[in-house]
Amino acid sequence: MTLQKNWAGNYTYQATNWHVPSSIEEVQQLVKQLDKVRVVGSRHSFNGIADSKENIISLEKLNNVIKLDKENRTVTVEGGIRYGDLSLFLQDKGFALPNMASLPHISIAGACATATHGSGDKNQCLSNSISAMKVVTGGGEVVTFSRERDEALLKGAVVSLGALGVIIEITLDLIPAFDICQYVYENLPFEQLANNFDNVFSSAYSVSLFTNWKKEVFDQVWLKSLHQEDNGQTPPSEFYGATAARLPSHPIQGVEAVHCTEQLGTPGPWHDRLPHFRLDFTPSNGDELQSEFLIPREQAYDALLAISKHKEKISPLLHVCEIRSIARDDLWMSPFYQQDSIGIHFTWKDDWESVKKILPEIEESLIPFQARPHWGKLFTISKERVTSLYKKLPDFQRLVEQHDPHGKFRNEFINNYIFNK
Repeated sequence: MTLQKNWAGNYTYQATNWHVPSSIEEVQQLVKQLDKVRVVGSRHSFNGIADSKENIISLEKLNNVIKLDKENRTVTVEGGIRYGDLSLFLQDKGFALPNMASLPHISIAGACATATHGSGDKNQCLSNSISAMKVVTGGGEVVTFSRERDEALLKGAVVSLGALGVIIEITLDLIPAFDICQYVYENLPFEQLANNFDNVFSSAYSVSLFTNWKKEVFDQVWLKSLHQEDNGQTPPSEFYGATAARLPSHPIQGVEAVHCTEQLGTPGPWHDRLPHFRLDFTPSNGDELQSEFLIPREQAYDALLAISKHKEKISPLLHVCEIRSIARDDLWMSPFYQQDSIGIHFTWKDDWESVKKILPEIEESLIPFQARPHWGKLFTISKERVTSLYKKLPDFQRLVEQHDPHGKFRNEFINNYIFNK
């Protein structure tokens, strides 16, 4: 079999045996008969977190809505469904998810297992919407985690990193559907964050700052505001020294905005504004690498200053760097565990040999800020340091050992960064 690659094309999976089950029973049978196995979703991880030297299960055929509970405002779905597909279903029924990531093309199970996030001072990572989930664990049995049964264990299980088993079913909390207006401002002076950091990030439902680190400015500020907050008033022409964009923008300068969600203040449904890119746009392959580091919010400005010292080395290798805010949670393996955070996300050019030289320098400068790497992105931080960053790691280790005592779902990534082997 031809070796498979991830979404970006930068990672080649080692597994030669790929399985695409179309039923829960088939998943159970596969898990029982295979000695080692991992699960992929939409293949959006940039490292080996989902890889296996032997077998991989893809959930792409398990992508249906199982049940919409209007009274309790929940929806139950199969693990392989994508956010964009679910959001269209929910919008039609008058419901919404609180937030979405930059791309609507990613699978729900994979995104939640790695604590993927969007932006917004009051928005937690996507995993926090899970109220229950079913997992096929090491012996092939189906185990249910839920707030009803044991909320503490659910908090341990939702950011599972694929180590508990195959996530076959997820129940998500919903809110009423809402509209968003998206505005873009250009050239926000970096120094404005020194005294206005909280004002900038609290100025809309979701806020993103973009820079290529070539100048002392954020090239773009994307404000995604609730439509009812807009009140029909004309937005200001300036935003802390930045000026309103007159034409639609792409986060990467010089790239046409045709695939981006609509801007210039035109109201639209939540699912067509919260992501940066439209669902009908198929992301290109092989042109980027990604890294992200999550910083305690109160230290974020100083962390950005530390990174700026490397800007001459960073900017030639960079497509764009995005800064986002994420609210704290209590999920054991979440990078946002008990800390409001700022994500510093690098979208690199496809040049790993050069990127892997600058990454250690960036990571070294972020040590004072206890930076946690995004689980699904590229980083070079030592396994010892990563494991030291998670207070609940011993509890998570016990949870994994309970449900996968023979290590069926462990791979090199899990052994390194969870069990420090």
